[in-house]
Amino acid sequence: MKDVFARVVDEIGKVFVGNRQQVELAVACLLAEGHLLLEDLPGLGKTTLARTLAKVLRLDHDRVQFTADLLPGDILGMSVFNRQQEAFVFHPGPVFTQVLLADEVNRATPRTQSALLEAMSESQVTLDGVTRPLPTPFFVIATQNPANQSGTYPLPESQLDRFLMKLSLGYPDPEAERALLQHGAEAQTEVVVPEGWLTEAQAAVEACYMSDSVLDYLQRLIAYTRESADFRVGLSPRGGMALARAARAVAVMAGRDHVIPEDIQRVLAPVAEHRVQAATGAVADTRTLVAAIATHIDSVSHTA
Repeated sequence: MKDVFARVVDEIGKVFVGNRQQVELAVACLLAEGHLLLEDLPGLGKTTLARTLAKVLRLDHDRVQFTADLLPGDILGMSVFNRQQEAFVFHPGPVFTQVLLADEVNRATPRTQSALLEAMSESQVTLDGVTRPLPTPFFVIATQNPANQSGTYPLPESQLDRFLMKLSLGYPDPEAERALLQHGAEAQTEVVVPEGWLTEAQAAVEACYMSDSVLDYLQRLIAYTRESADFRVGLSPRGGMALARAARAVAVMAGRDHVIPEDIQRVLAPVAEHRVQAATGAVADTRTLVAAIATHIDSVSHTA
């Protein structure tokens, strides 16, 4: 299974060049049955990553461009009266797909943003008193521009918490950017996974073992975010569970059936940064503090 993961990442890398680590984390997010938030400036490949991932993994996908005038029905669907049948007929919206790209999600109003909450947490949609299940797997990749850009509405904490990971792609390195300047992002990708592979991979993540010592380490990390005076808001129980699921996913991608502390350290920043808050309230301070958590816990463990 490890070889298949490497082929998936290599195939995505044909189009999304120069940032293998972020591609691996995006795949891990899907394996952990979470949702992914990509925050960056326009033009850095967020949409390309989402579209290519869906194609390589043999998944149906759809895209919604979030704008200020977008309505919940434009995402979820709506019932329209059919004169021939003399009844209302439900027309499903783009949310009824396996991979949904919610492009520039923070440009829509809070009312429209909240339309995704039930879908992301329950994998179902309730409209007109009828609950309709979504396809399996159901994976939301949302992109957002930085909050200081004009025309954006900040995502509320309740919706941020629905995203397992938050990643920032950043600018490509000089070598990768040179390849883009020469050839563009026109490489052809292929489906590289057999039928049913994703279900098996997600089952392997669910079964991945976490020993008592690793659980102790994980709980020390969580407790530190709640007890340290540096943090105003620490990790919630749901945030701790998200950290455990993400660590299991990267362990399976590495070819192991058990989690080690390095797995937790690798996913700590993308899982925790959008869930905790520094005492100062500054985003940059939160990022710095999260990066230092593992180092702090390791130093305390060695001196204990």
